[in-house]
Amino acid sequence: MLTFLPTWPPSRVTLGVIAGVIVLAGVGIGAWFWSDEQDRRATAAYVQAINQLSPSGPPPTAEARANAARSLETALARYPSAAMAPLGAYELSNVRFGERDWARARAAYEITAARSASPTLRALARAGVGYAWEAERNPAKAVESYQAALASLKPGDFYYEDLLLDLARAQEQVGKKDAATDTYRRHLKELPKSPRAEEVKAGLTRLGASP
Repeated sequence: MLTFLPTWPPSRVTLGVIAGVIVLAGVGIGAWFWSDEQDRRATAAYVQAINQLSPSGPPPTAEARANAARSLETALARYPSAAMAPLGAYELSNVRFGERDWARARAAYEITAARSASPTLRALARAGVGYAWEAERNPAKAVESYQAALASLKPGDFYYEDLLLDLARAQEQVGKKDAATDTYRRHLKELPKSPRAEEVKAGLTRLGASP
């Protein structure tokens, strides 16, 4: 049986996440000057907490991450409808994931997926829910999560390919070989020019199937 303990966020999307943080922080800075007092307070709370996890400097210590998580939870409780709440929930999710607190990581990812206006952030959050289920050794729930995430995407969308391969992997883990075979073949059909085609074909070979 395949084993999987994901690291998150995946390195290939980290830069995209950072770019999103910068863009949304820019939105927050604009809100600081133009919105009302409540919005300014909300923006300040989220920016202050997220800055403790800033990728621009050295990696934050465990204590700094714990402090940031507490600050983000406080901000989410006080300002759940703020523009930066989905980003704050996403950053909180990643901290909880790193702590192996799968249930709280999923809960925060689900907040992001439900509230974010960013397709990129929504896709990452929905993937995070599945990764947390896999890390908790519950591939059946991971299959459901990946299927739900894919339902809102189409070939070529951000993170579509990753989620498709995540689904196939989870289907293998749960013993659904026919379903995994179909998913791998779906990948080859929908993404014929993918640089990961050999990886997909290896998965089919592992399952005793042809492309």
